[in-house]
Amino acid sequence: MADESLIAEAAAALRAAAESGDACPPVRTILGTETDIDVGYAVQDINTKLSLEAGRRICGRKIGITSDAVMAQIGVDQPDFGALFADMEYGDGIEIERGRLLAPRAEAEVALVLEHDLDRGEHSFHDIISATAYALPSIEVVDSRIADWDIRIVDTVADNASCGVYVLGGRPVPLDRVDLRTIEMVMTIDDEEVSTGVGAACLGHPLHAARWLADTLCARGAPLRAGDVVMTGALGPMRPVAPGETVTATFGDLGTVTTRLENEERGS
Repeated sequence: MADESLIAEAAAALRAAAESGDACPPVRTILGTETDIDVGYAVQDINTKLSLEAGRRICGRKIGITSDAVMAQIGVDQPDFGALFADMEYGDGIEIERGRLLAPRAEAEVALVLEHDLDRGEHSFHDIISATAYALPSIEVVDSRIADWDIRIVDTVADNASCGVYVLGGRPVPLDRVDLRTIEMVMTIDDEEVSTGVGAACLGHPLHAARWLADTLCARGAPLRAGDVVMTGALGPMRPVAPGETVTATFGDLGTVTTRLENEERGS
C-alpha cells in the first residue's frame, strides 16, 4: 500500500482537476504503482467520503471495463467499480451540460434497479435475478480527470472508475421480458452508427457483471441496497462525444435511450 500522504495527494489532484476543468497527469506517477487496485480504491474512497460530507447522495454503483473492446481501448484487463451519485443521473432525452465533463466518451449498457439488498457475501445467479426489480436501457458518458485518457487500472480506479454521468431510459422492463445475454445493442452519434455489441460482451452476461459487483462490494463492507442503480458495463466500444452531438442507444426489447451533449456555444 502506498504511503497515506501520497494517497491523499492523488485524491487532491483528481479533485482539483474536476473543480478546475484542467486534467491532471496520471496519478500512478504520484502513487508509484500502475497495478495496485487497493491503492486506487483508497484514493477513490477519500473523494467519495468528501462528496458525501458535501451533501451528495450515492444512488448506486457502476461497473467499468467489462467488455474486451473497452479493455483493449484503455489497456486494462479487469473490471472495476465506482460510485453513482444522484447528481450524475439524467433522464431519457435530457441534455447534459457541457461544462461538467472534461473528455467525454459515450458507451451503451444495461442498467439494473434493485428491489432487494444484495448482502449475502457470495451471491448466486438466482440471487441477482431475484433482487432485480427491472432493467433499463442506458448510456454512460464516461470521463477522465486524467489528461489524454492516459490511464492504467490504478488511475481509473482512483478516478471513481472514470465516472462522468449516466442516462437512464424511461420504460422499466422486467427480466422475464428480455434476454439480456443475447440482446443486441446499436449506438449512434448524430444518426451515424459508432458502436455495436451484445449482452454477452459484458462479462458473458450483464447479470454476471452484477454478481461480480455484489460479491466485490460485500467483501469491501459496502453491499448493494434496494433501490440502487447498477450500471453493468459497456456492450461495445466507447466513443468520444463532442458538444452538440446526440447519442442514441437501441437495445431491442429493452428499448432506446438518447441524450445530447450541450453545445458549448449555447448562451454565448
